[in-house]
Amino acid sequence: MERADMDSRERRSGKRARSPRIDRLFVYGAMLPLLTGALILWFAPEAQSFLALNLTLFWGASVLMFVAGVRRGASLRQPGGAAIAEIVVMIGLFLAGVASLVATIWAFPLAAALLQIAGFASLGILDRIAAPNDDGQPSVERLRPLQICAPIAVIAAVAIWIWRSPFL
Repeated sequence: MERADMDSRERRSGKRARSPRIDRLFVYGAMLPLLTGALILWFAPEAQSFLALNLTLFWGASVLMFVAGVRRGASLRQPGGAAIAEIVVMIGLFLAGVASLVATIWAFPLAAALLQIAGFASLGILDRIAAPNDDGQPSVERLRPLQICAPIAVIAAVAIWIWRSPFL
């Protein structure tokens, strides 16, 4: 087993953590509506595009706000409470999700998609910075790259569809 592939808690214990099935189900399952919506936009008849676009953007915003809440909940476990930076990150993620919902409702889908891409990208960057201090489960940490990269890629495909659409 490569020690470089292990996180700090795994190196201390000498064992590689496996992701429990339920964690994998929630991480991968939460991305399925995004992927389905993007596939419908690109390959289904255009009559379904309005509903698919709105539902996909609503789901992406919901996932972003959920992740903000999870980060807040994780910060509550820390001795001494959450740091100011953690609160700022949580509020930023939550506001990106809310702004994306508002942009979708007000018929600015490209702005909504770009807000979601920015939110998930910032989560990826900030997660890397916070990872050495994070006391989360190593098994869940292994799923984070997919949890962050999948919505960025899928929502980028949605944004490209929006940009190319003659209807929007």
